[in-house]
Amino acid sequence: MRKGLYILRDDLVTGEDDAVAADAGTAWRRIADDLACSIGKGEYGQGDTLPAATALAERYGVHRHTVRQAFRHLAEQGLVTVSRGRGTQVNARRVPYPIGKRVSLRANLGRLGLVGSSAVLAVEQVAGEGEICRTLGVAEGAPLWRLQGLSLADGTPMGTGTHFLSAARFPEFDSAYREAEGSMTGAFKACGITDYVRLSTRLSARLASEREAELLAIEPGAPVMVSVAVDALPDLTPIHLVSSVFAGERMEMVVEPFAE
Repeated sequence: MRKGLYILRDDLVTGEDDAVAADAGTAWRRIADDLACSIGKGEYGQGDTLPAATALAERYGVHRHTVRQAFRHLAEQGLVTVSRGRGTQVNARRVPYPIGKRVSLRANLGRLGLVGSSAVLAVEQVAGEGEICRTLGVAEGAPLWRLQGLSLADGTPMGTGTHFLSAARFPEFDSAYREAEGSMTGAFKACGITDYVRLSTRLSARLASEREAELLAIEPGAPVMVSVAVDALPDLTPIHLVSSVFAGERMEMVVEPFAE
């Protein structure tokens, strides 16, 4: 009887229901196309904020989540930036992030005419584990500095990173990091390291967690780029491992294997 009941309920699905579902599935694209057309005509210029999701939802007669899906599509096309607390702004510029022999986000932003800054989120000493210890060439359980920071360009969050270094090699790095206001280059210089090189960088992509979205001022589930990098002394002795998460709509990675 139960099986028959399920069959009966399936038979109650009408063509009208199918039409409603199909319309809901295409509504976000219609909204995205309309907004893209308006941007193309100059009705919304660079830096302008698009109407709020609630206003567009009322205009199109859809749920605000449908509008947000349209916003995400436009962000993936590089037409807008979706930010918490700032709305959806037109023509967000993707910042190129060169990955070569030496990597410095703040220096790169300066070359682009942007003001780079950092914020210290957390500083603590932890017992090293697994791959991190092997990468840094220290014993399992050795004390490591675990530092968390946020990188910004003209005040806009670009990425957040978690850094690991040997506390035995750099006993005062916590103070140097704070005094350098989250600049790793500045903290290394304070510890006597005037030059270091990028040993390796592994890149991947995924969707932002709630915490990452909050830090980067993006929507939860927005695409982010993940970088796991190792820096070394000029003699290629590893000294620093950093796992970073960048807002995909604001950054682009440029691999320059022969660049200094």
